[in-house]
Amino acid sequence: MTAEEAKRTLRVFALAFVLVAISNVLKPLQLGGEQTGFVFFGQRLSGTANLITGPLFGLYLLVYAWGIWHLKRFALPLGHAYATYVVLNLILFYANNPMPPGIGYRIFSFVYAFVALGVAGGAAVLLTRHKELLT
Repeated sequence: MTAEEAKRTLRVFALAFVLVAISNVLKPLQLGGEQTGFVFFGQRLSGTANLITGPLFGLYLLVYAWGIWHLKRFALPLGHAYATYVVLNLILFYANNPMPPGIGYRIFSFVYAFVALGVAGGAAVLLTRHKELLT
């Protein structure tokens, strides 16, 4: 991948993180019902914990997205930390929460995990492979 292709791809990742950040900031509103609380290390939060943690993670992701967009060096450790968190969060969530019956939830869970790991890990890997672009 050329440097220009990497820059374009990183900008797509940055936009994806902005969308996830917005989603996290809105978690306390629980617009989708009780199942929309922020999940922190495998536990779905509610109440005050959800009110604080969702927006804080949203802010983290906005800073990360800004760092990616502007090719800032600080985005690299933020990306590795976030990718690690996503892996742990998925493992702990699926280990601690029984899967409802039916194939639909299993398919959704697989697709969600694939996208979450792909975006979080892909951005971290791309930043690492092209750290010469970072200032």
